[in-house]
Amino acid sequence: MKATWILPDGREIGLEVKPGLSLMEAAVAGNVPGIIGECGGTMSCATCHVYVADGWQEAAGAPSDFEEAMLDATDAPRLACSRLSCQLEMGPQIDGIVLRVPAV
Repeated sequence: MKATWILPDGREIGLEVKPGLSLMEAAVAGNVPGIIGECGGTMSCATCHVYVADGWQEAAGAPSDFEEAMLDATDAPRLACSRLSCQLEMGPQIDGIVLRVPAV
């Protein structure tokens, strides 16, 4: 399975992601700039904030109430397509997903 992160400068990083792995974990392991995952996926830092690309938002699903609250604390502007990548688990429904890394 694959995910692609588009960096603020337009560069793309595509990574193979094992099923069940969070996209934050994959990004940190793949050294995707701008994805820090400081809290390790416990939704307490919002340093894995991403914008889900058009066409993938429905498949990614809506954030939980707690994730919604954390998204209000991001450094980059929050958009309707904002998600915490620690809450996006790789599976068949998001195989091929494209995420934009916000400029901070």
